Amino acid sequence: MADQIDQPTPKMGRELPLGTDARSVRQRIEVMEKLLERMFVIPGTNRQVGLDVILDFIPIVGSISAAALGSYIAWEARNLGMSKWQITRMAGNIGFDMLLGAIPWVGAIPDLFFRSNSRNLRIIKRHLDKHHPHTKTIDVGAR
Repeated sequence: MADQIDQPTPKMGRELPLGTDARSVRQRIEVMEKLLERMFVIPGTNRQVGLDVILDFIPIVGSISAAALGSYIAWEARNLGMSKWQITRMAGNIGFDMLLGAIPWVGAIPDLFFRSNSRNLRIIKRHLDKHHPHTKTIDVGAR
């Protein structure tokens, strides 16, 4: 029994870094943005959607949940020491997205075009590229 406890648990897939350094934060917010905006491809359209659009199909609660998940990205940005103006812009993106998503059933349609989490990721990447250039990564899948 004691042998089983002492053995390390097997790792499954890629592990997210837990550090507070800029590189770790960048990796976590990129994963969160992908989860919220680009998790699936709509067959036949080549259009990517994520949890943000899916949650909009649940009236009120889904929109609030999507905003809460998107707020995690803004929270990480605050921990990076970004300016109040940048955080306010990000909060505005999240709020506008939540308002669009609050329209029952139809709210998912504008969410296909207004991707607040992708916008917020761009704001953070600009900040990181300027203030922490060692965190830059090459986007292989970007076109």
